[in-house]
Amino acid sequence: MIKTVIKKGAYFDSVSLMQVAKKLNAVPGVLDSAVVMATKENKGIIKASGLLTPEIQQAGDSDLAIAVSARTQADLDAAFKAADELLNKKPAASAGGAARKAAGLDEAVKMLDGANLAVISVAGRFAGSLAADCLEKGLHVMLFSDNVPVETEVELKKAAAKKGLLVMGPDCGTAIINGAPIAFANSVRRGNVGVVAASGTGAQEVTALVSNEGAGISQCIGTGGRDVKAEVGALTFIQALKMLASDTGTEVILLVSKPPAPEVMKKIAAEVKKIKKPVVAVLLGGAITEKIKDDFYPAKTLEEAAYKAACLGKGLKIGKAKELIYDMNLKAEALAKKEAARKKHSSCLRGLFSGGTFVSEAQVILPELIGAVKSNAPLDKKNKLADSMKLSGHAVIDLGEDEFTVGRPHPMIDFALRNKMIVSEAARSEVSVLLLDLVLGYGSNLKPLDDILPPLAAAFKRNKELSIVVSVTGTETDPQVRSRVVKALEAAGVLVMPSNAGACRLAGEIIRLGNRK
Repeated sequence: MIKTVIKKGAYFDSVSLMQVAKKLNAVPGVLDSAVVMATKENKGIIKASGLLTPEIQQAGDSDLAIAVSARTQADLDAAFKAADELLNKKPAASAGGAARKAAGLDEAVKMLDGANLAVISVAGRFAGSLAADCLEKGLHVMLFSDNVPVETEVELKKAAAKKGLLVMGPDCGTAIINGAPIAFANSVRRGNVGVVAASGTGAQEVTALVSNEGAGISQCIGTGGRDVKAEVGALTFIQALKMLASDTGTEVILLVSKPPAPEVMKKIAAEVKKIKKPVVAVLLGGAITEKIKDDFYPAKTLEEAAYKAACLGKGLKIGKAKELIYDMNLKAEALAKKEAARKKHSSCLRGLFSGGTFVSEAQVILPELIGAVKSNAPLDKKNKLADSMKLSGHAVIDLGEDEFTVGRPHPMIDFALRNKMIVSEAARSEVSVLLLDLVLGYGSNLKPLDDILPPLAAAFKRNKELSIVVSVTGTETDPQVRSRVVKALEAAGVLVMPSNAGACRLAGEIIRLGNRK
């Protein structure tokens, strides 16, 4: 049974709706749900879920659409009662007294006297004008919103640069500014490594690895993935580079991105040449062949980049990074031999990721071990999956893509969809290895073990020869406490690696050795 309710003119930001959707999906009897602003983009994406109704089709961009599929009418009634309670819930009181909700931007600026950064999470249609208003008030902007026209992005970034302000985004999910984690970010040590990242999950991985190696982060500036494309021309990326180059607290600069457009790469390289600080760069899926300067250090993986930056930050020789990776590879080889030896059959690998950058990194590492890998977010279009819900052969998918997230919380928050796929993929006779990421930190699921351990147990029960390999991105000071999560996963029979690259190598090696038998 499906029921739809449209709330005219009831605007809610995407982060709030993520939280509501997660709780709504947990209501007994609910099979699926969508809680979204009825934008054209959301309507197009929600159609694939089977929840697009005539009421939603007729709704406008500023209308809230709630659609629920449930077993019975009573379940539907309970779900919508819960939705009303969640949407109308008043903010909790802060330590300083009762929580206050600003009536608009002007009042918000007055309430937070001295604030210089605005985080914007509204529908893409409205995000540009709100960001422009923030810039006029002298605020840096982190634009969490997506679906912002590229022309608007360029206009905002050019206007910000003239004022000496930053626009991080659109679709920027991670930043650490003056030690404060923003949106999806980790609690890391303060230090002398500055990061510029056109990748949210990539930024989390490198900042966590740098911190876990005993170095620290001065600033982590997100740019949004589109920033390095030709249309935008790395406006924020280059501006952030200049800021870190002149920042006295930054002694090492780490760049994270997918390969920029060739003409954009030339602009970035020209700027890097001017910087009198060591620069480490990882462009996942691309190689830097040009010798930019003597203290420029390219890396193939996020792990390699992070370890090189950490070594430089601690005053160690760059070669120490190779030793760290070599030690991890030895551990992976030993574990892989043990896993492969216990298998009578070995065939396919399935990677179910919540972080899109990890999907790219997997496609850099795995083909060298097991051959072609298909994906819903392929580095090479010839490896595009025909259907993201019908996996075949070796495959890695990004569950954070729009096709999966409409009306649902991001998979770093809500594990429900991936949990179903963990169990269903484990039941397939050809699946030998499941490869997963688990991203901790602010914004992510605060109780990941409660959600992920039951489906992992069910997967092992269905497939006695199954290997489950997990990378855990996080730190000891994250709310979830990394060591606690790692210990519980290992106790459940999971093979845990400290980096996504390490997990990919381990998973690939298990398949390679198993298929040689």
